[in-house]
Amino acid sequence: MATDRTSLKLTDERKRLFDQAEEIVAANPSDDPPRSDVIDAALTHLIESHENLEQVRDEYSPQTVKDCLNTSVIGLRYRTSIESRWR
Repeated sequence: MATDRTSLKLTDERKRLFDQAEEIVAANPSDDPPRSDVIDAALTHLIESHENLEQVRDEYSPQTVKDCLNTSVIGLRYRTSIESRWR
């Protein structure tokens, strides 16, 4: 189980990812959403992507699912597991 943490170290890579995610979450180019909103949106997207993957994995071939849903965060290992490549 994860522990609650009060700080988040922003490495250069993590800052770059935050900047990209902020552009997606922002309502317009001048909007500057709080990081908590960006994190909430990213977590929601990850959970929904996982749920969507679970819903279609028995309807479509493994290759079709992989071609449509594979990212660097969620991977398909021939119908046996979903793994996070982040940790």
